[in-house]
Amino acid sequence: MSTPPVPSGTRGGGPSVRLGALAPLTRPGWVEAGRHLRAGLDLAVREVNDAGGIDGRPLELVVRDTAADPERAAAAVEELAGLGVAAVVGEYHSVVARAAAARSDALGVPFLCSSAVLDALTEEPTEWVARLAPPQSHGWRIYADFLLRAGRRRIAVAAQPSVYWASGIRVLRDHLAPRGGSVLALDANALAPESLCDALVEHGATALLLLAGHPEPAVPLVRAVRGDRRLVDVLIGAPAGQPEFASWAAALGEDGAGIPFLRYLPEHPGPLGERVGRELRERLGEAPSFVAFEGWDSVTFLAEVLRSHGTDRTAVAAAWPRVAVEGTRGPVRFSRTPGISVWQGAGTPVHVVDRDPAEPGRFRVLHVG
Repeated sequence: MSTPPVPSGTRGGGPSVRLGALAPLTRPGWVEAGRHLRAGLDLAVREVNDAGGIDGRPLELVVRDTAADPERAAAAVEELAGLGVAAVVGEYHSVVARAAAARSDALGVPFLCSSAVLDALTEEPTEWVARLAPPQSHGWRIYADFLLRAGRRRIAVAAQPSVYWASGIRVLRDHLAPRGGSVLALDANALAPESLCDALVEHGATALLLLAGHPEPAVPLVRAVRGDRRLVDVLIGAPAGQPEFASWAAALGEDGAGIPFLRYLPEHPGPLGERVGRELRERLGEAPSFVAFEGWDSVTFLAEVLRSHGTDRTAVAAAWPRVAVEGTRGPVRFSRTPGISVWQGAGTPVHVVDRDPAEPGRFRVLHVG
């Protein structure tokens, strides 16, 4: 899949500059997140081409569906490298992005990861990979601080097997334990919703965090806890952001409100964020998530790199720390961060928000990182 034909204003300057893109567009990937990511990527490419492309050459987005499959993502990076892309952008799922990053590093293809947050995106430090989203340890520590401020110290997590979820549990434990908190891990695959409710009562949990996929098993778990009178005072949370998307509200209605999650958007966007947000809403037919803005920011950054440093892959990778652009949520720039093996973006706002129980279509900011 590629972007539609580019406007005539960019023709005549030579062959297109190809940019590979990865996104989960079919199940078992989180298709809604992939659709939002794709909308942001496509909008940014259109705007680059409307402004003259890359020195008169059209920017062409060559999209591959990862379907949340790490092996498929690695194969896609290899295919895109063979197609001559200047760089690869995108991906939402952390375990998939990790496979894409490893293959990009091995092949010498610049990869700008738009949305995945897993700290260990590569095993060893690399010059070829940059990441726009905040690392998981940063965001989830902010979420742990929110729990402590809310007086929630006996935390249970309903988790599925995954490197990403396991990493999140470690972050929570490491941050909460010295501050008097505890984390009980419950197997979201093995326990029926009713059995999980019994475990919450037995543990005396004051919060349940959903470290599990949407809609299954997250939606049945929410319904079970909301319907259990013994658990009326238990806070349900979803740090990974499941309630961000419209399908969450559609599936759960009022039961899906009041569930705090991490959101990477400013409370009050600036003029650029407002303008891009309107364009994304028109494309999506609904409010854009932070994932859509991440897509736009990623392509906009890479377009400036290609204009200022050329399309040679080595030159693109060397430009990570040398270029800064205005993004929808603030400046986009990259630097080295202790403990992070890739070039890391900084300055992205991190908020804990929920859907307002009185108006589930509205988001409330509960805690600012």
